[in-house]
Amino acid sequence: MTLDDLFVTIQSRKSADPSSSWTAQLLAKGPEKCAEKFGEEAVEAIIEAVKDDKAGLTSEAADVLYHLLVMLASRDVALSDVLDELSRRQAQSGLAEKAAR
Repeated sequence: MTLDDLFVTIQSRKSADPSSSWTAQLLAKGPEKCAEKFGEEAVEAIIEAVKDDKAGLTSEAADVLYHLLVMLASRDVALSDVLDELSRRQAQSGLAEKAAR
């Protein structure tokens, strides 16, 4: 499964009955809850990275990616727009990109 596939699945859950899936439940709680959940998962990934637990970090990284996509969907931000932004940034050095912000 690619991130694109996962994002399509998440998008389809926006109109699903919240009792039918975790994603639908999360989306039904609104963008703020989706953002909160993303933050929780990011912190858990940081903890696993600091502990140098590769298996734990792998699992938490998957959670972070999933919850990032849910958060994007909750605010109607397309994954393709995020990927386009990454492509745009790839055309310049990281130092130049940061200086331009």
